[in-house]
Amino acid sequence: MAFSQVSPHHHHISLVITNRGPPSTQFLAKKLSHTSRFQSSSRGLSLSSPSLKPLVRKCSFQKKSTEDSERLFSNLNQVTLKREPGSLISAILLVAGTTVGAGILAIPAVTQEAGFLASAITCIFCWLYMVVSGLLLAEVNINTMCELGSGGVSLVSMAKRTLGSVGVQVACWSYIFIHYALLVAYTARSSDILTNFLGIPLYEQWEGATLFSLVLGSICYFGSQRFIGAVNGVLVGSIVVSFAALVGVASGDLHWEALLRANFEAVPLSIPIIALSFVYQNVVPVLCTDLEGNLSKVRTAIVLGTAIPLGLFLVWDGVILGTIPSPEVGMDKISDPIQLLRSSNGVVGPIIEVFSFLAIATSYIGFVLGLTDFLSDLLKLPSGRSKPLPYLLTLFPPLVLSLLDPEIFFKALDFAGTYGVLVLFGILPAAMSWSERQSNSAQAQITPRLVPGGKVSLAFMIGGAGYVISSELLENLGFLLHP
Repeated sequence: MAFSQVSPHHHHISLVITNRGPPSTQFLAKKLSHTSRFQSSSRGLSLSSPSLKPLVRKCSFQKKSTEDSERLFSNLNQVTLKREPGSLISAILLVAGTTVGAGILAIPAVTQEAGFLASAITCIFCWLYMVVSGLLLAEVNINTMCELGSGGVSLVSMAKRTLGSVGVQVACWSYIFIHYALLVAYTARSSDILTNFLGIPLYEQWEGATLFSLVLGSICYFGSQRFIGAVNGVLVGSIVVSFAALVGVASGDLHWEALLRANFEAVPLSIPIIALSFVYQNVVPVLCTDLEGNLSKVRTAIVLGTAIPLGLFLVWDGVILGTIPSPEVGMDKISDPIQLLRSSNGVVGPIIEVFSFLAIATSYIGFVLGLTDFLSDLLKLPSGRSKPLPYLLTLFPPLVLSLLDPEIFFKALDFAGTYGVLVLFGILPAAMSWSERQSNSAQAQITPRLVPGGKVSLAFMIGGAGYVISSELLENLGFLLHP
């Protein structure tokens, strides 16, 4: 999950209300002045749900060949009142940029025992699972926008509408847990990278973590949106260059026979972190609003936007696992292949260090902005200027935890993937869709379903996440009882 800057849009939203008449029937539009502000892709979850009363009695889709009948509303410029449709290409890149983040660094470590062939199959299944999760969120989001008569509907608003106060609590606490766990992981790994790069003694490793938190935290606190966007753009561009260089250099030592190794018994251990690496659902509300509720465009953006990271993950995993010795089966502790390559004397080591640091930096900025924005809402602080308290609450706890346990990177990612991502973006979307589809309200299911299969598909989504969570919970309890 990486930070992707989204420029603020001030939209006039025109909700399209159609009847069941013939195709020549004129559309009736009810224009609603609504200002949408999206500052980062990590701000897809907000405590403030729309307080607007439903402005439409019926909102339905007609099957026509024209794009006008496929969109739910029109985004209008507040000044010119001209339509400003969202770009499908931009939406695809937003999803791809959000998905690619520091989670990619952990994939080779958690998949090396399973082998590339088994891990590639696991990546494809996790990708399909997360695509379905995003489509379910989009389905509920568009229905909620149509019912509330407003765009920019947050995940909290969706949970409140479909699952009530319990759903809101689950969404909020899962969101907070994911952000803190990942910030701890990123701070710990950045400390390790900076310690090696700057030649800091291991007993003074706190200097690297503190420097990383202060520099990037200051950029988030003092920097304007344009400045942060420029910094993020430079980081993302550098990631692309370093990744291309890494693949080009490391592929020369690739052992092709190593890519055929498969140990499917080791696959379950890798699922939480692989699922974590495919998280993009925090920008689904942004997509649905920018693409004007157009179901076909939203579906295309989600599928293609996540397919790009899937290909990147497979190439990355293949290059890393194909250039290291095969690990011993049944290892008690995860050994990091990236660390092995970093310690090499060749060109690969420095390139990996640069790529790793850049991937962590982009993700760190996004999650700092997302959590500070969320905590500001939680503390009911006035918007419009930076407040020190949310930033202190965001930066200080992860820094302390990373210093207490410098080896916490993989444990934090595993916990975030299991107890955060699989709840917030696995169980919750399916539960919201289930509640909406089973509702007796005529307004509940307005749009065509993006995910076929009915209750079977939803039960698979909930059951799959529940199985992984329960297995991890039993394993953690067993470790506590028999350390």
